[in-house]
Amino acid sequence: MPAQRDVILELINLNKDYRSTHRPAVQALSAVTLRLHAGELQVIAGPSGSGKSTLLLCAGGLMHPSSGQVIVQGTDLYKLDDERRSLWRARHIGFVFQQFHLIPFLNIRDNILVGALPWGGKKELSERADTLLDHFGLADRRWHPVNELSVGERQRVALARALLFKPALLLADEPTGNLDDHNADIVMQALRDFAAGGGAVLLVTHNRALVNPQALHLVKGAFAGSAPPASATP
Repeated sequence: MPAQRDVILELINLNKDYRSTHRPAVQALSAVTLRLHAGELQVIAGPSGSGKSTLLLCAGGLMHPSSGQVIVQGTDLYKLDDERRSLWRARHIGFVFQQFHLIPFLNIRDNILVGALPWGGKKELSERADTLLDHFGLADRRWHPVNELSVGERQRVALARALLFKPALLLADEPTGNLDDHNADIVMQALRDFAAGGGAVLLVTHNRALVNPQALHLVKGAFAGSAPPASATP
Protein backbone atom coordinates (compact mmCIF):
# COMPACT_ATOMS: atom_id res chain seq x y z
CA MET A 1 0.00 0.00 0.00
CA PRO A 2 1.56 3.37 -1.01
CA ALA A 3 2.50 5.80 1.75
CA GLN A 4 0.01 8.59 2.33
CA ARG A 5 1.38 11.95 1.24
CA ASP A 6 0.89 15.08 3.31
CA VAL A 7 -1.70 17.55 2.11
CA ILE A 8 0.10 20.85 1.55
CA LEU A 9 -2.67 23.05 0.09
CA GLU A 10 -6.45 22.88 0.31
CA LEU A 11 -8.77 25.32 -1.43
CA ILE A 12 -12.31 24.74 -0.21
CA ASN A 13 -15.25 26.25 -2.09
CA LEU A 14 -13.28 29.39 -2.90
CA ASN A 15 -15.15 32.38 -4.28
CA LYS A 16 -13.90 35.83 -5.16
CA ASP A 17 -16.02 38.75 -6.34
CA TYR A 18 -14.71 42.12 -7.46
CA ARG A 19 -17.23 44.80 -6.59
CA SER A 20 -17.54 48.42 -7.67
CA THR A 21 -20.10 51.09 -6.87
CA HIS A 22 -20.35 51.97 -10.57
CA ARG A 23 -20.27 48.54 -12.25
CA PRO A 24 -21.84 45.13 -11.74
CA ALA A 25 -19.85 42.70 -9.59
CA VAL A 26 -17.41 40.41 -11.43
CA GLN A 27 -17.10 36.85 -10.16
CA ALA A 28 -13.41 35.97 -10.60
CA LEU A 29 -13.58 32.61 -8.79
CA SER A 30 -16.58 30.35 -8.35
CA ALA A 31 -16.62 27.41 -5.92
CA VAL A 32 -13.00 26.42 -6.59
CA THR A 33 -11.93 23.34 -4.65
CA LEU A 34 -8.48 21.78 -4.89
CA ARG A 35 -6.21 19.55 -2.83
CA LEU A 36 -2.46 19.49 -3.48
CA HIS A 37 -0.13 16.96 -1.86
CA ALA A 38 3.58 16.91 -1.15
CA GLY A 39 5.48 15.87 -4.27
CA GLU A 40 2.91 17.22 -6.73
CA LEU A 41 3.25 19.83 -9.44
CA GLN A 42 -0.23 20.89 -10.53
CA VAL A 43 -0.73 22.98 -13.66
CA ILE A 44 -3.80 25.19 -13.97
CA ALA A 45 -4.39 26.41 -17.52
CA GLY A 46 -6.68 29.08 -18.83
CA PRO A 47 -6.80 32.20 -21.00
CA SER A 48 -6.22 35.71 -19.71
CA GLY A 49 -9.12 36.79 -17.53
CA SER A 50 -10.07 33.27 -16.46
CA GLY A 51 -9.15 33.89 -12.81
CA LYS A 52 -5.72 32.22 -12.69
CA SER A 53 -3.83 35.05 -11.02
CA THR A 54 -6.68 35.71 -8.59
CA LEU A 55 -6.61 32.03 -7.63
CA LEU A 56 -2.88 32.18 -6.97
CA LEU A 57 -3.12 35.37 -4.92
CA CYS A 58 -5.87 33.91 -2.75
CA ALA A 59 -3.97 30.63 -2.37
CA GLY A 60 -0.87 32.52 -1.26
CA GLY A 61 -2.54 34.61 1.41
CA LEU A 62 -2.21 37.84 -0.57
CA MET A 63 -5.88 38.43 -1.37
CA HIS A 64 -8.91 37.72 0.80
CA PRO A 65 -11.44 35.49 -0.95
CA SER A 66 -15.06 36.56 -0.73
CA SER A 67 -15.82 33.18 0.85
CA GLY A 68 -14.27 29.76 1.26
CA GLN A 69 -11.07 28.55 2.91
CA VAL A 70 -7.38 28.42 2.06
CA ILE A 71 -5.50 25.91 4.21
CA VAL A 72 -1.74 25.48 3.89
CA GLN A 73 -0.12 22.74 5.97
CA GLY A 74 -3.13 22.70 8.25
CA THR A 75 -3.21 26.48 8.81
CA ASP A 76 -6.31 28.39 7.70
CA LEU A 77 -4.62 31.48 6.26
CA TYR A 78 -7.52 33.88 6.53
CA LYS A 79 -8.13 33.11 10.19
CA LEU A 80 -4.78 34.77 10.89
CA ASP A 81 -4.57 38.53 11.27
CA ASP A 82 -2.63 40.43 8.62
CA GLU A 83 0.69 40.52 10.49
CA ARG A 84 0.66 36.87 11.49
CA ARG A 85 -0.39 35.81 8.00
CA SER A 86 2.43 37.86 6.44
CA LEU A 87 5.08 36.29 8.70
CA TRP A 88 3.66 32.80 8.26
CA ARG A 89 3.48 33.21 4.47
CA ALA A 90 7.12 34.29 4.28
CA ARG A 91 8.22 31.07 5.97
CA HIS A 92 5.98 28.54 4.24
CA ILE A 93 5.10 29.83 0.74
CA GLY A 94 7.37 30.82 -2.13
CA PHE A 95 6.20 32.94 -5.07
CA VAL A 96 7.57 32.94 -8.62
CA PHE A 97 6.09 35.62 -10.89
CA GLN A 98 6.41 36.29 -14.61
CA GLN A 99 7.55 39.87 -13.92
CA PHE A 100 10.06 38.76 -11.22
CA HIS A 101 9.31 41.66 -8.79
CA LEU A 102 12.98 42.17 -7.96
CA ILE A 103 14.23 45.36 -6.30
CA PRO A 104 16.30 47.20 -8.93
CA PHE A 105 18.63 49.11 -6.57
CA LEU A 106 19.71 45.95 -4.71
CA ASN A 107 22.31 43.46 -5.88
CA ILE A 108 21.45 39.84 -6.65
CA ARG A 109 22.37 38.47 -3.23
CA ASP A 110 20.42 41.15 -1.34
CA ASN A 111 17.37 40.50 -3.54
CA ILE A 112 17.46 36.87 -2.47
CA LEU A 113 17.85 37.82 1.19
CA VAL A 114 15.29 40.62 1.30
CA GLY A 115 12.67 38.30 2.80
CA ALA A 116 15.03 37.52 5.69
CA LEU A 117 14.95 41.08 7.06
CA PRO A 118 12.18 40.41 9.64
CA TRP A 119 14.39 37.67 11.10
CA GLY A 120 17.52 39.79 11.36
CA GLY A 121 19.45 38.22 8.48
CA LYS A 122 20.39 35.04 10.32
CA LYS A 123 23.67 33.39 9.38
CA GLU A 124 21.99 30.21 8.13
CA LEU A 125 19.86 32.22 5.72
CA SER A 126 22.93 34.02 4.41
CA GLU A 127 24.63 30.67 3.83
CA ARG A 128 21.48 29.34 2.19
CA ALA A 129 21.48 32.32 -0.21
CA ASP A 130 25.05 31.54 -1.23
CA THR A 131 24.13 27.89 -1.82
CA LEU A 132 21.23 28.96 -4.06
CA LEU A 133 23.47 31.36 -5.99
CA ASP A 134 25.81 28.47 -6.71
CA HIS A 135 22.94 26.16 -7.64
CA PHE A 136 21.51 28.59 -10.19
CA GLY A 137 24.88 29.53 -11.69
CA LEU A 138 24.87 33.07 -10.34
CA ALA A 139 27.70 32.96 -7.81
CA ASP A 140 30.08 35.07 -9.90
CA ARG A 141 27.44 37.80 -10.25
CA ARG A 142 26.19 37.96 -6.67
CA TRP A 143 27.17 41.62 -6.19
CA HIS A 144 25.74 42.82 -9.53
CA PRO A 145 22.57 44.94 -9.56
CA VAL A 146 19.64 43.14 -11.13
CA ASN A 147 19.38 45.67 -13.97
CA GLU A 148 22.63 44.18 -15.34
CA LEU A 149 21.09 40.70 -15.64
CA SER A 150 19.44 38.98 -18.58
CA VAL A 151 15.77 38.07 -18.34
CA GLY A 152 16.64 34.43 -17.68
CA GLU A 153 19.07 35.38 -14.90
CA ARG A 154 16.43 37.57 -13.25
CA GLN A 155 14.00 34.67 -13.16
CA ARG A 156 16.67 32.48 -11.58
CA VAL A 157 17.20 35.15 -8.90
CA ALA A 158 13.45 35.19 -8.30
CA LEU A 159 13.46 31.40 -7.97
CA ALA A 160 16.32 31.52 -5.48
CA ARG A 161 14.45 34.13 -3.43
CA ALA A 162 11.34 31.94 -3.42
CA LEU A 163 13.36 28.96 -2.16
CA LEU A 164 15.30 30.79 0.58
CA PHE A 165 13.16 29.52 3.48
CA LYS A 166 12.73 26.01 2.03
CA PRO A 167 8.96 26.52 1.73
CA ALA A 168 6.46 23.69 1.53
CA LEU A 169 4.53 25.36 -1.30
CA LEU A 170 5.62 27.19 -4.44
CA LEU A 171 3.10 29.30 -6.35
CA ALA A 172 4.21 30.09 -9.91
CA ASP A 173 2.39 32.61 -12.11
CA GLU A 174 3.47 32.22 -15.76
CA PRO A 175 7.07 31.57 -14.63
CA THR A 176 8.33 30.90 -18.17
CA GLY A 177 6.26 33.55 -19.95
CA ASN A 178 9.18 35.92 -20.62
CA LEU A 179 11.89 33.29 -21.15
CA ASP A 180 13.61 31.67 -24.10
CA ASP A 181 13.47 27.87 -24.37
CA HIS A 182 16.78 27.30 -22.58
CA ASN A 183 15.89 29.37 -19.53
CA ALA A 184 12.33 28.05 -19.52
CA ASP A 185 13.77 24.53 -19.26
CA ILE A 186 15.96 25.61 -16.32
CA VAL A 187 12.98 27.06 -14.47
CA MET A 188 10.71 24.08 -15.11
CA GLN A 189 13.42 21.64 -14.03
CA ALA A 190 13.86 23.61 -10.80
CA LEU A 191 10.11 23.37 -10.15
CA ARG A 192 10.14 19.62 -10.88
CA ASP A 193 13.11 19.14 -8.57
CA PHE A 194 11.31 21.04 -5.82
CA ALA A 195 8.28 18.74 -6.14
CA ALA A 196 10.52 15.65 -6.31
CA GLY A 197 12.07 16.76 -3.03
CA GLY A 198 8.68 16.71 -1.29
CA GLY A 199 7.39 20.21 -1.95
CA ALA A 200 4.18 21.12 -3.75
CA VAL A 201 3.92 23.41 -6.78
CA LEU A 202 0.84 25.18 -8.13
CA LEU A 203 1.59 26.68 -11.55
CA VAL A 204 -0.83 28.77 -13.58
CA THR A 205 -0.28 29.38 -17.29
CA HIS A 206 -1.80 29.94 -20.69
CA ASN A 207 1.27 28.37 -22.34
CA ARG A 208 0.10 25.20 -24.10
CA ALA A 209 3.60 23.72 -23.93
CA LEU A 210 3.26 23.42 -20.15
CA VAL A 211 -0.19 21.82 -20.18
CA ASN A 212 -0.16 18.09 -19.43
CA PRO A 213 -3.07 15.59 -19.36
CA GLN A 214 -3.52 16.16 -15.62
CA ALA A 215 -3.79 19.94 -15.94
CA LEU A 216 -6.90 21.63 -14.61
CA HIS A 217 -8.62 24.14 -16.87
CA LEU A 218 -10.04 27.30 -15.38
CA VAL A 219 -12.94 28.80 -17.33
CA LYS A 220 -14.57 31.99 -16.08
CA GLY A 221 -13.38 31.34 -12.54
CA ALA A 222 -14.40 27.68 -12.27
CA PHE A 223 -12.73 24.39 -13.10
CA ALA A 224 -14.05 22.91 -16.32
CA GLY A 225 -15.50 19.41 -16.17
CA SER A 226 -15.79 17.22 -13.10
CA ALA A 227 -13.85 17.12 -9.84
CA PRO A 228 -10.13 17.83 -10.07
CA PRO A 229 -8.04 14.78 -11.01
CA ALA A 230 -4.88 13.68 -9.21
CA SER A 231 -1.94 16.01 -9.77
CA ALA A 232 1.21 15.05 -11.62
CA THR A 233 4.51 16.52 -12.69
CA PRO A 234 4.58 17.63 -16.35
